[in-house]
Amino acid sequence: MDYQTILVEEKNAVGYLTLNRPKQLNSFNEAMHKEVAKVLKAWSKDSTIRAVVLSAEGRGFCAGQDLGDRAVAPDADAPDLGLSIETYYNPLIKLITDMPKPVICSVNGVAAGAGANIALACDLVLAAKSASFVQAFCRLGLVPDSGGTWFLPRVVGRARAMGLAMLGDKLSAEQALAWGMIWQVIEDDALRSEASTLAEHLASQPTYGLSLIKKAINTSADNSLEDQLCLERDLQRLAGRSADYKEGVQAFMQKRTPIYQGR
Repeated sequence: MDYQTILVEEKNAVGYLTLNRPKQLNSFNEAMHKEVAKVLKAWSKDSTIRAVVLSAEGRGFCAGQDLGDRAVAPDADAPDLGLSIETYYNPLIKLITDMPKPVICSVNGVAAGAGANIALACDLVLAAKSASFVQAFCRLGLVPDSGGTWFLPRVVGRARAMGLAMLGDKLSAEQALAWGMIWQVIEDDALRSEASTLAEHLASQPTYGLSLIKKAINTSADNSLEDQLCLERDLQRLAGRSADYKEGVQAFMQKRTPIYQGR
């Protein structure tokens, strides 16, 4: 299928979704939102796709919202930005966090505004050494959206989250790694291959169990210890009934490499 704003590839059980508006630093317009959502919805139900890589073309990962797509004339009525968030950004974040398989984000350059928070919504973030993260909302008098006010305090703490959100300073990939925002920093020229290697490894693993891990960790921030212990019990019950668990145990006992099916 031909897309206007993204590139899509399926290879070795991995779905590769690449933002492809490099001249606009891959900022989101309505067309990109619709195309990204269509692909992610399809992959969430496709058992042949067992891991997802989100990346971008050009010199930047994503500059967030394309302001030209919602330009406001001086004498025009104020736009309803909440409607835009409700229609596009919130569903996008939910598609990523609810995806029942690992989602890797490969950040090749600046990730600003919603672009930074879309990256944080992914399960594992690899960033090129030249990459950076900017909570640019405050420069326009706006509030971090796309889950920014939820992710940031949880991954870097309140003080750092407040500083990033109120100052809008650029955070280097190395500093983001030191602060626990991302998983790994990679040399620029090795980023794509490292993301593919990681995705193919995850796709070969018991991905049903990985989906339960994802659910448990994403839920933990709002649970009491008692609630989380009960959730772990319930998810472990599901995991123990899976074909992947049976295969893993049999492979261990037979001293062979397991062949997982993601179910």
